[in-house]
Amino acid sequence: MWPLLVLSVLSVGTIVERVGFWARILLNERAVVDRILEAARSDWAAAAIAARKAKDQPMGRFLAAPLKLDRPDPDLFRLALEAAADEELAAMRKGEKILEAAIALSPLLGLLGTVLGLINSLGSIRIGDLGTDATSGATLGIGEALISTATGLVVAIASLAFYRLFQGMLFSQAKLFRRAGNELELIYRQAWGRPDGAPAPKGHGHDDDDEDAQDGPDR
Repeated sequence: MWPLLVLSVLSVGTIVERVGFWARILLNERAVVDRILEAARSDWAAAAIAARKAKDQPMGRFLAAPLKLDRPDPDLFRLALEAAADEELAAMRKGEKILEAAIALSPLLGLLGTVLGLINSLGSIRIGDLGTDATSGATLGIGEALISTATGLVVAIASLAFYRLFQGMLFSQAKLFRRAGNELELIYRQAWGRPDGAPAPKGHGHDDDDEDAQDGPDR
């Protein structure tokens, strides 16, 4: 039971810390993404400032990685996004090993405690005592021995439930990182090659085409 107690304390501590971590992320990340991408559509400097202000959020650090580079080529821009995504997603896996250990070891420790309890209880019974009141103590000992198995299963089930929950959140974060990164990269590729490095205003390219079409017949 003592190893089970240690595992349960570690598991509960990890779950509480991760729940607080994910709560902070999920409450603010959408606003962070919208603010940075909206700024990037008109001013890269403003987008970089917005990303630095959100450096306490994984999404802010992720989008800030390519924005702090000095006019990189598109391939380097994508590489910076991918490296930042890998780093942030790896940090989000903090505590997984503790939960995995609790899931794997808790049932085994509970079963071991039950087996040792049964050995101790059954070892005190003599053949001549079977069917008499002398075996009542052994019956009570067997019931107590099963407590460790039940405890181990409870710890493992609770750890597994939160482990799967955190895995689902991590998968959602990976999709959001990919979507936000692709949109930021697309904005940057549209701006790449312009002298000022700023994104082209909406409809700019279409206006030029219309003017060329209108000037063509006159020429």
